[in-house]
Amino acid sequence: MPRKTPRRTFLALAGGALIAPKFSFASFNFPTMLDHILLGCSGLDRGIAFVEQRTGVKAAFGGVHPGRGTCNALLSLGEMHYLEIIAPDPQQLEASDVYGVKKLTEPRLVSWAAHPGDITQFAAGLRNRGIAFEGPIPGSRKRPNGRLLQWQTLRLKDDHSKMLPFFIEWNARTVHPSADAPGGCKIDRFTISSPNDTELQRLCSALGLDVRVEHAEKPQLSARISGPNGVVMQVSS
Repeated sequence: MPRKTPRRTFLALAGGALIAPKFSFASFNFPTMLDHILLGCSGLDRGIAFVEQRTGVKAAFGGVHPGRGTCNALLSLGEMHYLEIIAPDPQQLEASDVYGVKKLTEPRLVSWAAHPGDITQFAAGLRNRGIAFEGPIPGSRKRPNGRLLQWQTLRLKDDHSKMLPFFIEWNARTVHPSADAPGGCKIDRFTISSPNDTELQRLCSALGLDVRVEHAEKPQLSARISGPNGVVMQVSS
């Protein structure tokens, strides 16, 4: 099934430059380009239980990331948005700990992903503006039913302590995880915080990210998620 085209496109390429449209950042509770947020934990079962206790929805096992040392479980947050619970894969304990999940004592947000549309064009825009990045890099994992999910990701060389997202474009033949992950939850609010919130806001504007930026003593991601029974889960990094 082809991926649906996003209702709004926030980045355009004109004359080789990356252009961010005009919008009011205060009018959004979470970024329109948000694809998914990553909740890290030291054990997948523990992370699944943590989310179920707070939302009333049990995330479904998604699969493993070969070579990256992690496995995940997914929960839909509405159309084109989902929560990824990410933990060490017991079969890949020697792999590098990309998100530091092995050391976590409590589940916490470790990263987030945004979908910029055509990631090749997005990369060209970044290159023309002199913004350093890695990618696009192809990725894949097999679902428990044997289906293969495929995508491309792009990561900024400086993501400001993971306050800025990595960017993802799903293969046109891949069903977006939000479409068939357990449903019933929705994301109410997502914010990023930093001691240097003015600079972070400037970078978000340049990248076309309509995310709420707040001032804090240390960098922090924060999300509020509602469950089907009115249960609310608030998590942060």
